[in-house]
Amino acid sequence: MTFEYSIEPGRSHPLGAVAEADGVNFSVFSQHATAVELLLFEKDEDRLPQQTIQLDPKIHKTFHFWHVYLKGLKPGAGYAYRVDGSHDLHAKGDRFDKDKILLDPYAKGNTKVLWNRLAACEPGDNLATSMRSVVIDLSDYDWEGDRPLNRPMNETIVYELHLRGFTRSPSSGCKYPGAFAGLIEKIPYLQDLGITAIELLPIFDFDETEILQIAPLDGKPLRNYWGYNPIGFFAPQSMCCTHPSEGHHIREFRDIVKALHKAGIEAILDVVFNHTGEGNHLGPTISFRGLDNSIYYYLNPDDRQYYTDYSGCGNTLNCNHPMVTKMILESLEFWVREMHVDGFRFDEGSILSRGENGVPMLYPSALWSIELSEALADTKIIAEAWDAAGLYQVGNFPGYRWAEWNGRYRDDIRRFVRGDPGLIGAVAARIAGSADLYQSSGHLPIDSINFITCHDGFTLNDLVSYNSKHNEANGEGNRDGNNENFSWNSGIEGETTNREIEELRQRQIENFITILLLSQGVPMLLAGDEIRRTQQGNNNAYCQDNEIGWFDWHLLEKNHHLFRFFQQTIAFRQRHPMLQRGRFFSAELNERGLADIAWHGCRLFSPGWLDAASHVLAFTLGGVSGDADIHVMLNMDRIDLDFEIPQISDRDWYGAIDTALPAPEDIVEPGTERLISTQIRLVKSHSIQVLISKSRLIL
Repeated sequence: MTFEYSIEPGRSHPLGAVAEADGVNFSVFSQHATAVELLLFEKDEDRLPQQTIQLDPKIHKTFHFWHVYLKGLKPGAGYAYRVDGSHDLHAKGDRFDKDKILLDPYAKGNTKVLWNRLAACEPGDNLATSMRSVVIDLSDYDWEGDRPLNRPMNETIVYELHLRGFTRSPSSGCKYPGAFAGLIEKIPYLQDLGITAIELLPIFDFDETEILQIAPLDGKPLRNYWGYNPIGFFAPQSMCCTHPSEGHHIREFRDIVKALHKAGIEAILDVVFNHTGEGNHLGPTISFRGLDNSIYYYLNPDDRQYYTDYSGCGNTLNCNHPMVTKMILESLEFWVREMHVDGFRFDEGSILSRGENGVPMLYPSALWSIELSEALADTKIIAEAWDAAGLYQVGNFPGYRWAEWNGRYRDDIRRFVRGDPGLIGAVAARIAGSADLYQSSGHLPIDSINFITCHDGFTLNDLVSYNSKHNEANGEGNRDGNNENFSWNSGIEGETTNREIEELRQRQIENFITILLLSQGVPMLLAGDEIRRTQQGNNNAYCQDNEIGWFDWHLLEKNHHLFRFFQQTIAFRQRHPMLQRGRFFSAELNERGLADIAWHGCRLFSPGWLDAASHVLAFTLGGVSGDADIHVMLNMDRIDLDFEIPQISDRDWYGAIDTALPAPEDIVEPGTERLISTQIRLVKSHSIQVLISKSRLIL
């Protein structure tokens, strides 16, 4: 590539490197900088820039925006910045270093061929070992008419997966394991399972070379695997690209979204706007701290060389500063407008509600800008409504249409299924959409993202196989990860060949997924739970880019009966609109006189709300508009129990699900349900039965 261009003043907006027909406009924000240089590179491996352009503040600065237009420059060029200014750590918190190479916060792609993290952590020149941004032409792509799918939230079934880990194992058989292209190869599997949306763990660019610990068993370095450490909010992760040096970041990610949409599957991104990968005061200077440290981060008011850490990751992004809010909003709108993403899940979302000095705000500009953005009006927005500093906002997150990861749902259902007594009222509330958390504030059942497991914690197999976490492989002496998992090993810790224990574990997994998919709200599944993926008791596999953290595709054949159960239970939910309500229950009666929901225990209409020893719950859902009625019996006691069944005029009950039965009888194909001829049903210990009503045959 030969650079032939002329230098013109350029424009302050839009920020970033914008490729146009005649050249490229560069713009970067820095309020406190005194000088800015733009460096241009011909190849990734070039240790020296082909040209350095000193931006004249009289020509190339408008207010606090530094800009230049290079007429004739083409996409594919590498670039970076050097920025000079004050280095007053204690009073101002400024960390300008005129020799440091900085990425563009608005870059659409970065390369790391020469990257050395240690050099970026030390003062002074790191030109020969720096990352570089890449000029990418956003217009050069054929979307073939694709747009975001806009599936209604109440019809959504989310499947959370790690893009690299989903196909990285040799067992995947993928041509491009661990890459964006690898996921496309597995779309038929996702279709077969029946989920409607995937939620990708972070795919914003992060530093995958960061060594977190040394593995105690083999001495190998443990690196950043999950990716909750972004270095930019517009660039796809370069490690997942097949050709990052050629600037294919955008193209390869767009290929994923387009292919998913053709399959009827939405793409939701797990986004991290609460902190960056620059870490604490000892971390690397990559972008933000070198551009304007005191603007982008919360700093300790007593000594501004240190960061205020609400994220638990070394620093906290100052989300409600106007320029940071602008960056967050423009990032989200970019991923929707240019990448056709369908939604976002906000890691430690409560941090986005913190204002000056970290105090939670009633009307945080970051969250309300997202809420009210017309460009995001049809986009799913989901909050992890807590942060590492103790701010917990489940049921009370700012805004109206924000959905939330319902941590209360996870904990209450886990405790109930493992056999804790006295939870009947709480479990009923969770199954009914958590009205106790959401209804009084005008929210809806679709604001509750219901889940049993997620990336952070045990897999579903491990939830029923371990009483305690086993994180020794992380190299932190088993101190990391949550100590309270509400798990039960079913009688033996870890793997076992005991048939009775294995049958109980299988039943418990089916119990969890049945409750999840019968609950009002939006269900979320963790990738691999449908085939009993295990992390060997590790409940914090953030650094395990290996078999512990990868999806083992051999398990699909071994546990295909469980895959079928997941598949059929998802289909059962999708066949019955009453399981996908957009509103809370209101005691409305159907044409047969059944309420939209009625609660029971072993005896009809006697749920035992105040029974501190109860392990059972039953409920009836009255179908409308021709839909079947549904009757559910949950027995988490250690003994078998008889349950009364309501009688319906002109209809009979048929058995659809019985988790106590072996496959394939545990869930039957539609149309093959078993007629129930008695008014009492024996429900086995730790099992669930689901009945549906059908019109009585006239003989």
